[in-house]
Amino acid sequence: MEDKQVHAGDLIVSLGGRTGRDGIHGATFSSAELTSESESLSGGAVQIGNAITEKMVLDVLMQARDRGLYNAVTDCGAGGFSSAVGEMGEDVGAEVWLDKAPLKYDGLSYTEIWISEAQERMVLAVPREKWDELRELCDSEGVESAVLGEFKPTGQLHLTYHGETVGNVSMEFLHDGRPPVIRDAVYQPPETKTLSLSENASSEHHGESLLKILGSLNVASKHWVIRQYDHEVQGGSVVKPLVGPMCDGPSDAAVVRPLLDSQRGLVISCGMNPHFGDFDTYHMAASAIDEAMRNAVAVGADPSRIAILDNFCWGYTDRPETLGSLVRAAIACHDVAIGLGTPFISGKDSLNNEFSYFDDGGEKQTISIPPSLLISAMGQIEDVSHAITMDAKEAGNVVFLVGGTKDEMGGSHYCLVSDLDGGQVPVMDVPVAKATFAAVHEVIRGRLVRSCHDLSEGGLAVAACEMAMAGGLGMQVDLSVASDQMAIELSDTQWLFSESNSRFLLEAPASAADEIAEIFRKHGVAAAQLGTMQAEPVLSVKGQDGTSTCLEVAMDSAKRAWKKPLDLQ
Repeated sequence: MEDKQVHAGDLIVSLGGRTGRDGIHGATFSSAELTSESESLSGGAVQIGNAITEKMVLDVLMQARDRGLYNAVTDCGAGGFSSAVGEMGEDVGAEVWLDKAPLKYDGLSYTEIWISEAQERMVLAVPREKWDELRELCDSEGVESAVLGEFKPTGQLHLTYHGETVGNVSMEFLHDGRPPVIRDAVYQPPETKTLSLSENASSEHHGESLLKILGSLNVASKHWVIRQYDHEVQGGSVVKPLVGPMCDGPSDAAVVRPLLDSQRGLVISCGMNPHFGDFDTYHMAASAIDEAMRNAVAVGADPSRIAILDNFCWGYTDRPETLGSLVRAAIACHDVAIGLGTPFISGKDSLNNEFSYFDDGGEKQTISIPPSLLISAMGQIEDVSHAITMDAKEAGNVVFLVGGTKDEMGGSHYCLVSDLDGGQVPVMDVPVAKATFAAVHEVIRGRLVRSCHDLSEGGLAVAACEMAMAGGLGMQVDLSVASDQMAIELSDTQWLFSESNSRFLLEAPASAADEIAEIFRKHGVAAAQLGTMQAEPVLSVKGQDGTSTCLEVAMDSAKRAWKKPLDLQ
């Protein structure tokens, strides 16, 4: 079967959910400026999903694919049938019988049927001789199917409703008739401001800052929402959203086994930090990719077999400076994906996310979303028994810091909770990141590592605290070792809270330390054995002088701070 090739004479077949008014103008709503009237005018823009129907449609599609029952398939995303059929029939032509579409209820106009974005619907190009077999397959799985028309070699998109023509336009005009829109995109990154940090911050100050970061909404426990959803379907969850002896540690990524008779696993992770966009959207986008990648690698994913997706949320892109910030982020996505060999396989955008209102003085005010990019990663793990979690496992194990720490405090959570402005935003070094991911994967795959946690929001201090807290243990860290072995001059505060990219904490048996260090040397990756796991549940960090304590926090205090924002004790 040719890959997604529509042939003249193929039937246009709809599978799955019925068409309703939910989702009318969903795509236009998601990219329109919000006003006080948006809720009443666009209440139907949000589609009503049905996960059970979606799973049944997926089962049919996979069987139909394996039996060669269709020539092409696409989903009903933005624009519903209009975009699905319009795109599939571009090189041929299509005749659509809108009255044949299964409806959720009576009363829809043919226009609403054509553009509704109701969920769980797929459109297939099905050879006539395969239709009966496909219909029987759908019936056997309880999935509704219907013939909506035929792909015809007319070069026209012809719509009918109860035998009457309600639309007719040439495919050439539909796809190429509109002149391309040309807009100006201008971007000037803000000047880097000097960040003033206390040179001799006390252990008490560092401890208070750590607790504030743990209690900030971006870092605090998400178990209140995680436990509202079933992540145990069919028992295929290998690494769950919450890990550790008490099942309350923040997992870096999820690992699931889609086929229960196979050891192969699917790894799902994400990365996002809009605060970096206040400094430079290029580095924000690069850092989001880095975080999604390292989260996946931290549980055992093969970095050479990871694909990523983007989700852009931006302001009003008709403004040259706003469009410029979007273009700059897209350039970063291109550069990093090429450099890592990690393809973008899909994504979405929601633009013009702004809300206008009039203040008490009658002046129009506008609130715009900050430039935000979520990167989702999907990886593979050859054998799920090799997957590891982030919770500390055993007192006496050694702790490695992997990756270079830099003076990159711009946009950090330390600055956010301290109300500080300025500093250098984290900059991703793509070749170094690629080598680091490969080295970490090698030590995990070699079963040399007991736990692994990426360094992201809050830096080393938060990562060490989360790892120890999740395992019900403590950790002792010596920054003088990291400073000596990595030959980097930083203050204790920078070592603790910098959010430089491509870094991990690894826990390993002492007997494996030399082999791990050699693997990192082979890959040219900075790594320092800077601490050990302790039975006493306290995070204790010695400063660069090797004697004085620059941070000490009890794990029960840390866990209370981590759960406090939503009063979930």
